[in-house]
Amino acid sequence: MAVEKVEASLMDRESQAINRLLDWLRIPSISTDPEYKAEVRAAAEWCAAQLREAGLTTDLHETGSPDQPGHPVVWAHTDGPAGYAGPHVLFYGHYDVQPPDPLDLWESPPFEPVIKPADPGAQGEVPGERIVARGAVDDKGQVSMFLEALRAWHDETGSIPIKLSVLIEGEEESGSANLEKYLQDNKAALEKADICVISDTGMLSRTTPAITYGVRGLEYTEITLHSADQDLHSGLWGGRVPNPINELAKTLAKLWDDNGRVTIPGFYDDVLDIAPEEQQSWKQFEQGQVAALKKIGLDDSANRGESGFNAVEREWARPTCDVNGIWGGYTGAGAKTVIPAHATAKVSFRLVANQDPAKIAVLFKKWLDDNTPQGCRFEFTDFHGGWPGTVSTESPYLAAASRALASAAGTEPALIKSGGSIPVVGMLKKSLGLDTLLVGFGLDDDRMHSPNEKFELSCWRMGLRSHVRMIDEFAKMTV
Repeated sequence: MAVEKVEASLMDRESQAINRLLDWLRIPSISTDPEYKAEVRAAAEWCAAQLREAGLTTDLHETGSPDQPGHPVVWAHTDGPAGYAGPHVLFYGHYDVQPPDPLDLWESPPFEPVIKPADPGAQGEVPGERIVARGAVDDKGQVSMFLEALRAWHDETGSIPIKLSVLIEGEEESGSANLEKYLQDNKAALEKADICVISDTGMLSRTTPAITYGVRGLEYTEITLHSADQDLHSGLWGGRVPNPINELAKTLAKLWDDNGRVTIPGFYDDVLDIAPEEQQSWKQFEQGQVAALKKIGLDDSANRGESGFNAVEREWARPTCDVNGIWGGYTGAGAKTVIPAHATAKVSFRLVANQDPAKIAVLFKKWLDDNTPQGCRFEFTDFHGGWPGTVSTESPYLAAASRALASAAGTEPALIKSGGSIPVVGMLKKSLGLDTLLVGFGLDDDRMHSPNEKFELSCWRMGLRSHVRMIDEFAKMTV
C-alpha cells in the first residue's frame, strides 16, 4: 500500500528529517521582540522552502500595515490529484517562539539544539531521548512532523493525495495580532476548507495519543487603580487617603465567592452545561489528578476551585478568572515608605462555550465601575483574547483522525479537552464556521514556555506516522 511505503521511507530518512528540524530550531524566531524581526522572517522563509520541496505552491503573505508591519504568514496550497473528491484540509501551525528567558536556567543554549539521551528510571515515567531547544515542541517540532509527512508523500508518490492548504503564522506567541484580519482578507480561499488540523497540543501519555476536541477561550485585561496624582509619604498621608495597593487587593478579592464562583453578574449566562456523556467519559481521567498535583509540588489539599465540579470538569468545561500579575509602589531593595499614586493588575478569564470574550470584557468593566473604591478611579485596558472552540465527537473528520492515530500508535487515542486557549481555533469557527482537530504530540512535562523546553523523539516519531496516515485517511473520504 502507498501509505506503508511512504511511512517506511520516512523512517528510513529519519536522520535527515531530524537535522532539518535542528536547523529550524537554530533560528531565534522570537516574534514579540522587534530585535529579532530578521530572524523571524528567516524562519518563515525556511518553512516556505520545505513546503515548496514537498510540491506545494508557496508564498509569504505580509501582515500588518506599512506603519506597523507584522510577521509574514507562510501560505501553501495544492489541489491534490485529478478527480479528488475528499475533504479540503487546512493545516495551521506557527513558526515563532517564546523568548528564552531566564537564560541562566537553561542547561544548554536555547537556540543551540541538542539531543539528550533518555534519563535512567522507570520506563514511561521519565524523559526519553529528546531534543532540547526553544521551539522544540511549541511549535516547530510539531509542525516539522507534518512537513516531513508531506515531503515523504511527495518523494515516494510524486504528489500529495489530498486537497490541502497550509497556514503557518509568525505571531502566535505574541498574541496573533494580525491573524484575524488575515483570515478576513483571505476568507474566499479559507472558507473553502472543510476541516482544520493543528498540531500544537499534547498526548495523554508517552504511549497514548490524544485528540483534543475542545479548548477554552480567553479574555485578557489590565486594570490600574488611581488615587492621588503623586506618590505620598506614608507617615503624613497613611490612614488619611486611599492606598491604591490596599484598595486594589480588596477589590480583586471580591471577584470570587466562598464557593469559587466568579461574582461578576452575567458571567455564567452563556456557559453550556457539561453533557452527561462527557461527564461519564471524563471519569477515567480524574484518578490521575493527585499525581498531577504532586508533579508541581502540591498535595491533595490544593485541589481547589469552583464547588460542585471535579478537577477535570473545572479545567475542561468551566470558566475561570485569575489575577496574573499585580504591582505598585516601591518594589526595589530596602525600604521606602510610600503610598503609591496607582496600582496595577493583569486579570484574565478562561472561557468556555458559548462565552463571548468581548461580552465578558464589558461585564468586567461594569463590575469595576460598580466596585470602584471611594476616592479612586479605574483605568481599564482590554487586550482581547479568543473564542472557545469545540468539534463534535461525532465528526467524520475526527473519526478519520482517530483511525490514523490508532494505526500509528497501536492504541486508540483518547478524546480530551484542554483548559488552554488557541486563539485561531475560535477565530476559524467564528469567522469561517470551520471546525478544528487538535492532534498534538507534546507531553505535560515538555516545559513549553520554560527553560529546557524539549520534544521527545518517540512522540515526534509517532507524530510523523500519524500525519502520514491522517493524510491517507482523508484521501479515502468523500465529501
